[in-house]
Amino acid sequence: MTHDLNLTQARPSFVTHLECSMTGERYEADRLQGLSSVGRPLLVRYDLEGIRKSLTKETLAARPADMWRYREMLPVREASNIISLGEIATPLIPLPSSGGANVLAKDEGRLPTGSFKARGIAMAVSMAKALGVTRIAMPTNGNAGAALAAYASRAGIEAIVFCPEDTPDVNVREIAMQGARVYRVNGLIDDCGKIVGEGAKEGGWFDLSTLKEPYRIEGKKTMGLELAEQLGWQLPDVIFYPTGGGTGLIGMWKAFAELEAIGFIGPERPRMVAVQAEGCAPMVKAWAEGERHAERWENAHTVASGIRVPKAVGDFLILDAVRESGGFAMAVSDADLMQAVEDAASQDGLLLCPEGGATLAAYRQALRQGLVNENDQVVLFNCATGLKYPLSDRSGTLDRHGPIDFASL
Repeated sequence: MTHDLNLTQARPSFVTHLECSMTGERYEADRLQGLSSVGRPLLVRYDLEGIRKSLTKETLAARPADMWRYREMLPVREASNIISLGEIATPLIPLPSSGGANVLAKDEGRLPTGSFKARGIAMAVSMAKALGVTRIAMPTNGNAGAALAAYASRAGIEAIVFCPEDTPDVNVREIAMQGARVYRVNGLIDDCGKIVGEGAKEGGWFDLSTLKEPYRIEGKKTMGLELAEQLGWQLPDVIFYPTGGGTGLIGMWKAFAELEAIGFIGPERPRMVAVQAEGCAPMVKAWAEGERHAERWENAHTVASGIRVPKAVGDFLILDAVRESGGFAMAVSDADLMQAVEDAASQDGLLLCPEGGATLAAYRQALRQGLVNENDQVVLFNCATGLKYPLSDRSGTLDRHGPIDFASL
């Protein structure tokens, strides 16, 4: 195996500043920042003209196929600050039987720690290291905490993770195994977030909650860069994205704008579909009511814990992207999303996580309602490996000492 030049080679950096996503107020890039002065996410801005002059599709194609090949469009300036566990380009898997002839699943379960959270956390931890952070805390429904534990351990940064008390055991144990301190909290993810925020105010740690620092979005943005490149710089017609905090949807929308600015794609955009569960659908409600902000969803419940986010700090950015793209927000039932998981596994051999199942369920629902048609090229995001979730036992038993009726097996 050749050593990965994406992680070692010096490359020019094009970050110019950070910008409040709501007011456009400018902030300095190379110092530690949280939310803007109006309490909204900060976005990283680049010298796109500079990138346009220095990066070609050919140069990019010759590099190793991982997330760091897009270094010119990412915030880590020095290669020595990159914290990597091998963030490969994830494959696009056709789902001809459970989805249809034009349906692809981008299988993010192939990433380190088994989920797409690795992208955002790798970037955020690399930047935290670059900016001198020594202790990080975050709330999680499972997968983000697992990624933080792994990348923080790798970076020599202390990590403290808070999760709702009903977070799946496998996630809680995975977090602890990878070196973080983990606490179960009697509440939901936003209750955990309050504890993280209070501890950060007291100087106990840096708050790495979703969108409360600028860099996780840049890591998640690589899903959009990668997808565009994998499809020959032609974006799909529709993207179905499981939406809790929505970082990936916001990140991809940003990636497409930057790709157009550097001349890699034209103005065409996919319709962005924010997929939620019926038991926790604040974006769907706000989208349907024409609101720019979403109210907190009370008594949130769904088997797809990754999208059980009652209130998202980037709500307006999610809704803006959905509306600007001509997309929509859609809620699916737990029964439908679990049926989709079963169908994709038994018919197409791909084990989706429940949140990934939600995107397939939403596609089917959208097809029935005439919101998409079978000729649309569709990409569904499977955000984690289905192996992290409880699977039902349907095995039979056999006594090797007795007579075996082979015809009945």
